[in-house]
Amino acid sequence: MADYREMYLHLMRETEKALRILIQAQRDCEELYLRDSEPPLRIVPKPEE
Repeated sequence: MADYREMYLHLMRETEKALRILIQAQRDCEELYLRDSEPPLRIVPKPEE
């Protein structure tokens, strides 16, 4: 018979690892964005027709 408790625990551990990897990747990308030295974007108003 399958050990459902162990299967569940394994799934939760691996899911947690995946989430941590994704969160770290997002933080890394945010850090790269914040370190970028380009000037901030400006919103130019649409000319009236």
